[in-house]
Amino acid sequence: MTQPSHELSERIRGELLEMERIVRRALRAWPKAQKRFRGQQVYLDSVALNLHAFYTGVERLFELIARRVDHTLPTGETWHRDLLKQMGKDIPGIRPAVIDKESALDLDDFRRFRHLVQNIYTFNLVPDKMMNLIQTLPDLWAGLRAELLAFAEFLDDLQRSGRNNKRK
Repeated sequence: MTQPSHELSERIRGELLEMERIVRRALRAWPKAQKRFRGQQVYLDSVALNLHAFYTGVERLFELIARRVDHTLPTGETWHRDLLKQMGKDIPGIRPAVIDKESALDLDDFRRFRHLVQNIYTFNLVPDKMMNLIQTLPDLWAGLRAELLAFAEFLDDLQRSGRNNKRK
């Protein structure tokens, strides 16, 4: 690894705190985003922005893991999807899978939504299409948080065992 394992594990824990705030904000805004009233669009925008930020935060961690642990980051048009698949795979002798297959499938829906938010005007967002993401979010977040904390612990164990390879 190009950086000490402990540094990456601490970064994961710090990002998880930020993602927790993002998840809470999305869930708090959702009830008002569903109601038809004059300010509904502001709440829809808030939910969309926070769902976008949630996946962006997850992907940022996955990129760090790919660079610092796997020493390989996917390229090409499908790199975002390929990165997600990479995190769901065990790499013998390097690391266990960061996330399980169910998390990867659920996160892929968030990845696609993030792409949608980046490529359309927010006033075109449809609440019914966001509902599945919001309903999935609490359980996905609980599982993902546990998986990332377990991976951070794996990195700490790696550091403690002295197997932290400092290749450059």
